Amino acid sequence: MGTCVVRGRWRAVGGAVFRVLAVWAVSTLTMLILAGLLPDFRIQSPSGDSPTTIARTAAIGAGAFGLLSALVWPLLVRALLLVPAFVLGILVFFLNGSMLLLALRLVPDGGSEAGPETAVAVAAIMSAVASATSTALAVRDDGAYRRRLRRLAHRHRPGPRRTGEDGLPARPGILFLQLDGVGFDVLSEAVTPRTLPGTGRVLPPVMETVASWIGTGGHRLSMWRTDWSSQTGASQLGILHGTNHDVPAFRWYEKETGRVMVCSSPSSVAELQRRAVERTGDRGLLAEDGASRGNLFSGGAQQLALVLSVAARRGRGTRSRAGYFAYFSDPANATRTALSFTAEVFREIVQAVRARMRGDEPRVKRGGLYPFIRAFATVVSRDVVVAAVIGDLFAGRTVVYADLVAYDEVAHHSGPHSRDAQQVLARLDRSVRLIAKAAAHAPRAYRIVLLSDHGQSPGRTFAEAYGITLEELVRIGCRGGRSGSRPLAGRRADREVTGAEARAVARAALHRVDEEEKETRRGRGAGPVVLGSGNLGLISFPELPGRVSREEIERRHPALLGTLAEHPGIGFLLVRSEEYGPVVLGPHGGEHRLDQRVVIGPDPLAPFGPEAEDAVRRTAAFPHAADIMVNSAYDPTTGRVHAFEAQIGSHGGLGGSQGHAFLLRPAELSPPVPEGEILTGAEAVHRVFRRWLAETEAPGAPLSPPAGGPGERVG
Repeated sequence: MGTCVVRGRWRAVGGAVFRVLAVWAVSTLTMLILAGLLPDFRIQSPSGDSPTTIARTAAIGAGAFGLLSALVWPLLVRALLLVPAFVLGILVFFLNGSMLLLALRLVPDGGSEAGPETAVAVAAIMSAVASATSTALAVRDDGAYRRRLRRLAHRHRPGPRRTGEDGLPARPGILFLQLDGVGFDVLSEAVTPRTLPGTGRVLPPVMETVASWIGTGGHRLSMWRTDWSSQTGASQLGILHGTNHDVPAFRWYEKETGRVMVCSSPSSVAELQRRAVERTGDRGLLAEDGASRGNLFSGGAQQLALVLSVAARRGRGTRSRAGYFAYFSDPANATRTALSFTAEVFREIVQAVRARMRGDEPRVKRGGLYPFIRAFATVVSRDVVVAAVIGDLFAGRTVVYADLVAYDEVAHHSGPHSRDAQQVLARLDRSVRLIAKAAAHAPRAYRIVLLSDHGQSPGRTFAEAYGITLEELVRIGCRGGRSGSRPLAGRRADREVTGAEARAVARAALHRVDEEEKETRRGRGAGPVVLGSGNLGLISFPELPGRVSREEIERRHPALLGTLAEHPGIGFLLVRSEEYGPVVLGPHGGEHRLDQRVVIGPDPLAPFGPEAEDAVRRTAAFPHAADIMVNSAYDPTTGRVHAFEAQIGSHGGLGGSQGHAFLLRPAELSPPVPEGEILTGAEAVHRVFRRWLAETEAPGAPLSPPAGGPGERVG
């Protein structure tokens, strides 16, 4: 047995040496080819050298570049951790080129040189070729494959391995992988084979890996219903920390501080997490040996990467940016991501031009910085989060919660069911497959739970459909205007802001103060504060303390509530009555008194389904619910809503698919709710996840079988 172990070790060492030599040889050949093709790059003296000398020079140069990449690059990335991540991706090319120039100077012959621009290109190509060669050589070697994935996350010291008497892990870990914004309807379509129109040809599902999990019976798909505030801030806070009390929207105004809270602002998110921990007395779902990756909140985890609630902190105690170092410390990873980032920018530009040429409707502006913001969300964030998760699997962490935001961002601007969004789903499926393959090589078994935090509902924006913004409509109502004023129909909003949520995320990556935070202090008497959160609008009167009553609003602005309630683009309003408590107002004099459960006239909540009443009643009790909560109109036939932001796929309020998230669990875990019921609310999801974590601690709990790609069972 000892002889076999020794032989295995020598075989591993021999394989590693072979791969190093093979990569060195391929890099040398690449350098020779590039020197022959590029006029500004040469590896021989001006007077000419023999082929042997040129080959030796190329070998030394390639070797020096490889050593610098392995030794110096991690130090450079660590030194640049304070540089915004958005900028670090751009610096990758220049740092790589600088190392190549340094490598050429180390060549003894001294005849090698390259122009700065050429060095950047040569370094990028050599890094990509070396990475591809190393990966190709490792494909048939499980040990090398594990080490390659481990290097992807730069995790060299595995965490504690809980083992039983038989030497196997005592219990499986759980990975909660959130596909941001992917609604139950979208996922159901993505895992169903498609028929090509006009040909009858059957195409594979968009998400083949996930479809195989369901098809083999290894996973069970179900729907869960979000709260009224159907957006990541409310959902993820409830899931990770057990409460989303007093989170009425994506953004809202707090009168006592004059502050606008925004669920993509680091300081706001940190405050929401503090309030949640104070309310529950519990650190969160991930407090026990957990990791939080790419999330808004930490969930109590000690292992953090790209977590917004700690993004505003500085110092060695903050691990949020460690994910960037772990990934970008490998120059091949950095180069690959930078190239993918550039390709994604051009992909978005081409897709936007095509949509404009086809005359797609509805459509929003997709210019300015949006292509770069989209590339950050769909490439940089995805790559770093996947690498961090793989590192967690190899470290054997008990519970991991990670968020992949790519689909949500693209669907906002291209539509939830667009071809652009489907392409993103296919790429997310490949990320899920990579993570599943890594889980198969982890030191413990893992149960992989896929879920979403909300869906998206399509529809033209409120401004595009009616030629006026909500803020403008409020101003008209405050001036005594009447609902249905025809002169407003042809007037367009003066200004539309696209990608507000994505811009906030990018600004956080740049360590710049969010634009909305710059104006958090609003002076008294400045007029109503009107905010949009998808198709949910919030109107507050800063000059009036506390929750302003319906009666007080009607005394000060007699026409405002009627102007809003009777507008065809508005479904219902929530106000507080001094006599009846929370009241929902709608068109044609409809009124729903929530506490008394009395409906007068047409029920404003009827189009939104039977669950709407409880959802609105719960939000009405929040201390920071706005003086007037406005939900856009909803067409049950088409599923369309009208966002108060520049989004043709939106979420944040009631109406359609935005409130229908999905939950895909391994069959070994107990059903989230009894058959025939629907899991409702993020806090309820938290309780289910707690139960599943407890189930994995039970003696003799069945382990999920490992697997990988399509056709294989994944647990």
